[in-house]
Amino acid sequence: MFLVLAVGVAGAELAVSVQGPRHERALDDKGRHVVVEVSKSRCGRGWTRPEPGVQTFDLHNSSDGAAEVYLEDPGSHVVYGEVEGIGPGTTRQLTVRVGKGAYAFMCVPDDADAVTGPTVRVTSGRRGPGAAPVTEHDLIPPALAYQKWVGSGLLDVVRLTTALRDAIDRGDLAAARSAWLPAHLQYERLGAAYDAFADADARIDGTDAGLPGGVHDKDFAGFHRIEYGLWHGASPRALRAPAAALVKAVTGLRDSWSQARMDPAQLGLRAHEILEDTMRFELTGRTDYGSGSDLATARANLDGTREVLSRLRPLLATRYADLPGLDRAVDRAGRTLDGLRHGSRWTPLARLTRGRREHVDAVLGDLVERLASVATLCDPRRTA
Repeated sequence: MFLVLAVGVAGAELAVSVQGPRHERALDDKGRHVVVEVSKSRCGRGWTRPEPGVQTFDLHNSSDGAAEVYLEDPGSHVVYGEVEGIGPGTTRQLTVRVGKGAYAFMCVPDDADAVTGPTVRVTSGRRGPGAAPVTEHDLIPPALAYQKWVGSGLLDVVRLTTALRDAIDRGDLAAARSAWLPAHLQYERLGAAYDAFADADARIDGTDAGLPGGVHDKDFAGFHRIEYGLWHGASPRALRAPAAALVKAVTGLRDSWSQARMDPAQLGLRAHEILEDTMRFELTGRTDYGSGSDLATARANLDGTREVLSRLRPLLATRYADLPGLDRAVDRAGRTLDGLRHGSRWTPLARLTRGRREHVDAVLGDLVERLASVATLCDPRRTA
């Protein structure tokens, strides 16, 4: 299976190849094979007759180790295309639109210094999209700012979860059902930090997937365990232990968060994955255990995505040509989901008409595709 981001879509995506080897040869606009060598001594050799337009390269790794390859402007280091993980002796394809300007292939072997090949000049035509590379150092300030925001959010999670537990302890299940959703949504807004939560996330927001006993398994815990009980007739007594365990888990996470370390390199990827997971789980109903609140959760996930994007905006402002379009897509998704809220209540996913459900899927799906560009642009690249 392979994926190639379209050349020039929305003026934002880099040409990024992640496909496996293909049997056909790469051809340029006039039918010529364009085979480019990837090695320490001959990086970028082979592109000798540059012409403007959409260009496909066969990148052949003749070395004895894996390598990444970037096609960049050797002066500004703006990247126009990249291929990761080209194994020794293999060939991978890269398709970009080249136009007036200078280009050079940079070969980045595993565990070795980068090598830049000869400069090739194209004398006419319009270039495809490109972006200056982002380094891990660039991502440290937004990651630290986001981590601080998560810490303040965890304070609210503990407060709201404690209110949920207290309602269960006094036997007021109506109040507990009212308290469950705000607590759960506050946790969901912290979506880009889940990887740093480690095992705590399973205790806080895990599902019964993979558990032998399903919803009755002893290891089914957290918000969804309580949700199932609250909307399936469980007694207060049966819910007291899961509620206490949930408060203990979120309190422990809050207390240890100052020592946690988020990986800055993952921040752009998480901006995409939050809503990608929303499409897979919330918008398919796989995480509904009775409350009918999947659309509310989707809205909380969108809030979390906004927070990540706000931290990444200084980097995206000079790299994402269609950033205003992304902002409009985020706003559109928010309006679409808000149209399914009625005061404190949300329309259950199962009650949407087919047309409305398809509309929600289309709006969120479009946004997920745009966020894939954020993940690509914010993927740290070696520059030496």
